[in-house]
Amino acid sequence: MSRFTSPSSAAAEFQPLQEQLQGGSTKQQLQAIEELAVAGETGLQILWECLLERRQAAPTVSDGRMIQVIYAADHKPLIQEVERCWPRGRLPMPSAQGIDYHPLQQYLVAQAFEEADRLTLKKLCELAGPTAVQRNWLYFTEVEGFPVEDLLTLDRLWQLYSLGKFGFSQQRQIWLGAGRNWDVLWERIAWKREGRWTRYPGEFIWDLTAPRGHLPLSNQLRGVRAIASLLNHPAWTQETT
Repeated sequence: MSRFTSPSSAAAEFQPLQEQLQGGSTKQQLQAIEELAVAGETGLQILWECLLERRQAAPTVSDGRMIQVIYAADHKPLIQEVERCWPRGRLPMPSAQGIDYHPLQQYLVAQAFEEADRLTLKKLCELAGPTAVQRNWLYFTEVEGFPVEDLLTLDRLWQLYSLGKFGFSQQRQIWLGAGRNWDVLWERIAWKREGRWTRYPGEFIWDLTAPRGHLPLSNQLRGVRAIASLLNHPAWTQETT
């Protein structure tokens, strides 16, 4: 049982938001979350109770956003409850190579997207092996050998805590929609602007105002061949158990 007040006892003014959060579309849920985020203690309690109700379900971007709101509010009792329920984070993080993605999930919860981006590259290098870790970049042949399980974990983490805007699969969808045209992709995800490469790190957008597909910065992997291998990886076209 939660130690906090049930949403059923919340003020009647919040009933429409509760209903929207529990039964609306993803867009409606996210709108309700943002309104509840600024509604003080009652709003945060409603978000927490909703998280509890969805505890057994697969996590969605709405779950990710609710957790971010609780952490951003620095509501220590609720943060303790979240960590008690999900000590390793809301999203399971399977790895075929036993890699620990928990620190990445913590960065994404905190909306520390620049730090999360740097850590993502480190984790990709870990997947490639000690030599890649030492050089801190990847050969395209190393990317081709990445386990499906790990790439899906990385992608789901980025999607869960970005309103579904970020992740390799989002970049792939945009790339395919652009007819596999790299120049069009760079512009659409703001890695290039008016034909000029966006300068790292100061000109990149490290928050949720960034365009869809802006993060993580796969272009930092060194050249088109590496990102081509990533976006063509079997992870995006086959299911895993």
